[in-house]
Amino acid sequence: MSTPAPTLRVERSLLRAGAPALACVDEVGRGALAGPVTVGVAVVSMQTGTAPRGLRDSKLLTPAARMALLPRLRRWPVAHAVGHAGPDEVDAVGILAALRVAAARAFAELGVRPALALLDGSHDWMTPPADCDALFPDPRSARAAALADLDALPSRVVTRVKADLSCAGVAAASVLAKCARDAIMIELSGRHPEYGWALNKGYSAPEHVAALREHGPCALHRRSWNLPGPGLEAEEGGPCVDLVDPEPGTRTLSTASR
Repeated sequence: MSTPAPTLRVERSLLRAGAPALACVDEVGRGALAGPVTVGVAVVSMQTGTAPRGLRDSKLLTPAARMALLPRLRRWPVAHAVGHAGPDEVDAVGILAALRVAAARAFAELGVRPALALLDGSHDWMTPPADCDALFPDPRSARAAALADLDALPSRVVTRVKADLSCAGVAAASVLAKCARDAIMIELSGRHPEYGWALNKGYSAPEHVAALREHGPCALHRRSWNLPGPGLEAEEGGPCVDLVDPEPGTRTLSTASR
């Protein structure tokens, strides 16, 4: 049974409430063991036309279908951008704060400043916590550096569960993010072919886990996570912990494909 195509119904409802533009946001790479977390943003307005034919959430499309959509998805929205946060930043600030950093980088690239965002999921990880600055008083720390430039983020965030399935703008953001991150992991696979990233994209596929057990992690792995294999001795001061928006379960092997 085919999945209904996402529409702009939700986006237009939010726009009719008074926002001149709406940033639709989705992320990929949250559950990966290696590589960046990536956030895609697609901005729509009341003048934005019907989404390109064939658009679906990135998880429902083959790699070839995603790549075929990409040129049209880059022309369709008012603006679009993709931002990344590396595995070192995931280790430094935790997965949710790293997602926020990646989002800030995407918004800084847009060229427009939408005040309202529609975010896939039930949790608003984009809005910085009120005590964010107090957690990192030393501006020289890696954690503080990663969180230093969040001004580009929108002032209001609306969340919607499974927005990537029903909202065309969010589905577009998911495809943009997925294509960008997959390209990075394919390129990085050439440097570290033993992990099979060209196929598994850094997630916990059996061959990736087996390679970790044999070779241990490299610098592109999230070393603060509970990874198998040699070479994971704790750094001085102990393993990194999430000091911002701790999320239970983020340090275990994940079978998620986002």
